[in-house]
Amino acid sequence: MGFVSLVGAGPGDPKLLTLRGKEVLEQADVVIYDYLVHPSLLRLAPQAKHIYVGKKGGDPDSTRQDSIDQLLVRLACEGKRVVRLKGGDPFVFGRGGEEAMALAKNKIRFEVVPGISAGIAAPAYAGIPVTHRGYASKVTFLTAHEDPRKKREHVDWKAIAGLSGTLVIFMGIKTLPNIIKRLLHYGKDRRTPVSVIRWGTTAQQRVVTGTLANIVNKVKQVALKPPAITVIGQVNRLRPLLNWFEKKPLFGKTVLVTRSRKQASQLSDRLESLGANVVEVPTIDISPINNFRILDEAIHQMATPHANPLPSRGEGRVRGIYDWIVFTSENGVEIFFNRLRDLRKDARVLKNVRIAAIGPGTQAKLQSFFVEPDLLPNVFTTEGLVKAFKTCGISGKKILLLRTTIAPKLLHDSLKKLGAFVTEIPVYKTKKPKGLQ
Repeated sequence: MGFVSLVGAGPGDPKLLTLRGKEVLEQADVVIYDYLVHPSLLRLAPQAKHIYVGKKGGDPDSTRQDSIDQLLVRLACEGKRVVRLKGGDPFVFGRGGEEAMALAKNKIRFEVVPGISAGIAAPAYAGIPVTHRGYASKVTFLTAHEDPRKKREHVDWKAIAGLSGTLVIFMGIKTLPNIIKRLLHYGKDRRTPVSVIRWGTTAQQRVVTGTLANIVNKVKQVALKPPAITVIGQVNRLRPLLNWFEKKPLFGKTVLVTRSRKQASQLSDRLESLGANVVEVPTIDISPINNFRILDEAIHQMATPHANPLPSRGEGRVRGIYDWIVFTSENGVEIFFNRLRDLRKDARVLKNVRIAAIGPGTQAKLQSFFVEPDLLPNVFTTEGLVKAFKTCGISGKKILLLRTTIAPKLLHDSLKKLGAFVTEIPVYKTKKPKGLQ
């Protein structure tokens, strides 16, 4: 028998996934995921098969719940480690209870990994605490969509209208007019504040505020679409003061990141932390060269002071070890130190060599290997690096450039004009990603 983890993916922001959720994704054979799951979470399970079973209100192509239940049972019976990845929390209007019952009836082992419910998180990102000692001492969660097989609805709207505190309604955009009508019919104050939050906790978050008297018209005016959470109650009055998320400097902006996929993540994370909606479209693909023989020989020469360095293009051999190594990207740094490791050597081969880095990104990558560059230009370009070298007296010095296979000749030729003996070794390839025209 296999094993099934019913995992709450959280309200939308992928960083709100729990540590246990991340752990089981990394161990999964199959991930069965919903419409509201952030796509980046699937990258935590690169080795797993990904199966989409999303539901969208009114979409005829939505997967039937009984089909999902049968799929979970079948995969577990095949011995698979299955992650059922669901938006929010599996047991808060997520039909996780139904899936757990199907597993239990078939004697399949399972676990439930709770997630942060959108009913709490979306209001929090909108600056609305669902409880507050001065405004609401209780909160009620409701779904606007009950089981259609029920002969009559089970929500007692008269009782709900008489409750104090906060009312949070899930999946209520299409039924919002009917909900508001019932609350007003049973005596809810027309002046009660209301907020409708779409795509809460994400960079696409949008909040419409009003009262029971006008919220339906306001939602219609902006054509707000699902998914959304509706918050009814006096806690909405705190939003102007506590609205922290939408005040981030890049909130509402979309930023296109064209760096290679491996390098994009750090930049994307920083942009997202400032509130941006980040779209990654890599325009280059970076990979190591196929044969490291020449680089390995250069490393051996550094480790053996009396060896002859490799000739630069069009030059004869130069005796002695290198005086400088120039790194013009993080990629060159990573590949160089990976080769040191593979050759069972370490940074001691650099003890007689000075290091130049083209900019702070390359410097940071060197520092991650406990190496501090000797030269860092004030302007982080090839021209800036050449200008910095002019102050170093490199005439007659032996310089090793570790670069891409398509590197421009400007740096190589400029250092030669300053009197240096330059050896350039390609250590990685730069090309268009597959599928990019």
